[in-house]
Amino acid sequence: MNKIAFITGGTRGIGFGVALALGKAGFDLAVNGMRNEGEVTDALEELRNLGVNVAYFQGNVSIREDRQAMLDRILSHFGSVNVLVNNAGIAPRERADILHAKEENWDEVMEINLKGPYFLTQLFANYFVDKKLENPLFEASIINISSISAFVASVNRGEYCISKAGIAMATKLWATRLGWLPCWHWEICLMLQDRQSRWMEVFIFKGYK
Repeated sequence: MNKIAFITGGTRGIGFGVALALGKAGFDLAVNGMRNEGEVTDALEELRNLGVNVAYFQGNVSIREDRQAMLDRILSHFGSVNVLVNNAGIAPRERADILHAKEENWDEVMEINLKGPYFLTQLFANYFVDKKLENPLFEASIINISSISAFVASVNRGEYCISKAGIAMATKLWATRLGWLPCWHWEICLMLQDRQSRWMEVFIFKGYK
C-alpha cells in the first residue's frame, strides 16, 4: 500500500515539482490549491500519468475551516496520510520599501505563509500522534518549503522574509515538540535566479528528527 503525501500549492511551481518527485517515488498524492479543479486538470493528469492515486483538495490554508475540511476529505478518500508538505505561499502584492510597506500586505502574506502552515502542521501533527500511538510502525514526515529569504534580507519585501524566517523556527519547534514520535521534519530553502542567462540554484536542506 502506497504512502500518502499532502502537498499544499501542489499544482504549479515548486509544489508541482514536489508532487512529481513524490509521485515518481511511489506516493499517492493529495494535492491542494486555491483554484477550481477544472482549472488544474492538466497538472492533475500529468501526476496521474505516474500511475499513482491523485486527488485534488481545494482550500485556503489560512482559513481554519478549510484546513479541517481538507484533512477530513483526505482521510475519507485515502484512509490515511503520512506526509505533509507545507509549500503554499505568496509574495506581497506590492513590493515596497519597509519604510513604506502597508499593513494589509503584511497581513495577507503572514496569513498564508506563516499562520496557514503553522496551524495546518498542528492539525496534522495531532493526527500523526494519534496514529503513532495506535500503530507504532506508522511513519510520518512534515516538510516546510522555506526560502533563502529566511536569512537573506530583502528590504523591499520584508513581510515575505519574516514569514520565511518564521517557517524556519516553526520547523525547529515542531521537531522539538514531536521528537519522541519519531517524525522527520524538513526545512527546504530554495533560490532560483537567472542573472545574465546563468541560472543559480541554491538548495539548503535541514532535517530534524
